[in-house]
Amino acid sequence: MSEAKNKLQVGAVRYLNTKPLVYGLDDAARPFDLLFDLPSRLADRLARGDLDVALIPTVEAFQNPDYTIISDACIACRGPVWSVKLFSRVPLEQIRSLALDEGSRTSVAMVRILLNERFGLEPHLQPLPIGESTGSTDADAILLIGDRAIHPPAERFAAVWDLGDQWCRWAELPFVFAMWTARPGIDVGSLGEQLAAARDAGLANLPHIAEAEAASVGLTPDECLHYFRDNLHFQLGQHERRGLERFRQLAAQRGLAPKSGTLRFADYSTTP
Repeated sequence: MSEAKNKLQVGAVRYLNTKPLVYGLDDAARPFDLLFDLPSRLADRLARGDLDVALIPTVEAFQNPDYTIISDACIACRGPVWSVKLFSRVPLEQIRSLALDEGSRTSVAMVRILLNERFGLEPHLQPLPIGESTGSTDADAILLIGDRAIHPPAERFAAVWDLGDQWCRWAELPFVFAMWTARPGIDVGSLGEQLAAARDAGLANLPHIAEAEAASVGLTPDECLHYFRDNLHFQLGQHERRGLERFRQLAAQRGLAPKSGTLRFADYSTTP
C-alpha cells in the first residue's frame, strides 16, 4: 500500500470558528490528509468510513457508542456564541414552524431542546438549504449557524436568540458544538496530541488569524478577534464534559440520540 493510502483521512470545516483549531495543519509534510466539508456532511462521511477522524457535530458523536473523542480541542462556548442564532418573526412562545440551517445537526437539536424546555414547543420543521436566504422561507422562525449567522438577515424580527447564551443561562453549563472524533478500529497514533498542539498554536496566534480571516466574513480584525477570544472556547474540560452529558440526556429524551450509551474519550488530561 502506498504512503498516501496509509495516511489518516481527517475532516474539518471551513467555518470561521474552526480556524484556531486547524492553525498550521496545512503543512504539506503533515502525516495525514486534511479535507474540508460541512459539519453534517463530515459526520456522514465518518459514518461511511470515508474519513478516519473528523470534527463532527456533538449530536453525531452520540450516535455511535464506538466513536472515540481523541483530543481536548473542541468548539464550545461558555456564554454568547454569536454564530448560532434563532431569528423569530413571531413572539417565541408562538413559534409553530421552524426553518433549519442544514449545516449542523447539533444546533438543530439544541434549538429544539431549548424551545421545548422553555415553552413546551415542538414546531413543524423545514429545511433551509445552504445558500438560501431567510426570505426563501415563510417559517415563523429560522435557525442560522456559522458565518451567515454573524450577519443579521435584512429583515426585522420579533425576537433573536443567541443559542449559546440561552443554553448557558438555562443549563448553567457550557455547550460543546463539535469535537475531534475517530471511527471504530482506527489507530490514530499521536493525532490527538497534534490536534491539541494545533489548537494551542492557534490560540497563541489569534490576532494573526483574525487579521487574515476577518475580511472574508465581512468583519473587522477587532470584531474577528473578539469572536475568537470572547465568544468561543476551545478546551474540552470537565465543565464541558458535564455540559455534553446534559445535552446527551436531553437529546435522548427526544429521540435525537440513543437512549443508552456514553461518550468514549481517549486518555488525555482535562482541565476544569
